[in-house]
Amino acid sequence: MSTIVFWHGWGVGPGVWDDLVDELRPALAGKYELLVQPLPGYTPEQIPTIYYSATQLLDDLMKELSGPIILCGWSLGAMLAMLAATRFPDQVQKLILIGATPNFMKRNDWPGGVPLNMIDKLGSGIRVDPVTALRRFITIFNQNDANAREVARKLTDVSSAPAASLEAGLDLLKHTDLRPIVHDIRQRTLLLHGAHDTLMPLSAAEWLQKHIQKSVLAVLPGASHAPFLSDTPKCAEIIVDFLNASN
Repeated sequence: MSTIVFWHGWGVGPGVWDDLVDELRPALAGKYELLVQPLPGYTPEQIPTIYYSATQLLDDLMKELSGPIILCGWSLGAMLAMLAATRFPDQVQKLILIGATPNFMKRNDWPGGVPLNMIDKLGSGIRVDPVTALRRFITIFNQNDANAREVARKLTDVSSAPAASLEAGLDLLKHTDLRPIVHDIRQRTLLLHGAHDTLMPLSAAEWLQKHIQKSVLAVLPGASHAPFLSDTPKCAEIIVDFLNASN
């Protein structure tokens, strides 16, 4: 039996998956194991670890996993899932990428990314007052969601990590560009994206669909960067349909 492994995003802990996992569990019972794996530094018992590359972080995560897996990643977790698909192709069977982009930071050849000055401003805020900085960040990237207030509340409830982990993760996002390796992804891939995502714009998911050979794109019309919180039942339905169709 394959295990679906859930990787959360930057600044938000593993509890962000609770609603989606609860929704998926009855439909997938007996077919898949469901495992929420926290990124390093995002649970109280973990000591913050400074990772200098996405590859280094990924390799530590994969040491804890055995057997065939399907990776469901959101935001930073989606970037790590794409990297895992190319580094561990025999173990990673399928990908579910939510709010995904191959490149977080705005560059000359990637205008849809987050500007460097905004990333640096967020980093400065994290050093001064991480709680307030995260709340502002969450409010901004969900402001166009049809259920913005409820989504922001849920994200704020699970947004906790030591400042050292947050700074390291932000630096990692700034320096990770997966565009050169995306064409190596051979797994069947579901791209699940909010139509109003301003942090990882829909154009990023459309780019991924063009460059990942076996990919399908599902767009949630009323959602922003966290569609699985904005419309949990619909996202679960899309994921179950993808898993059934790709078997």
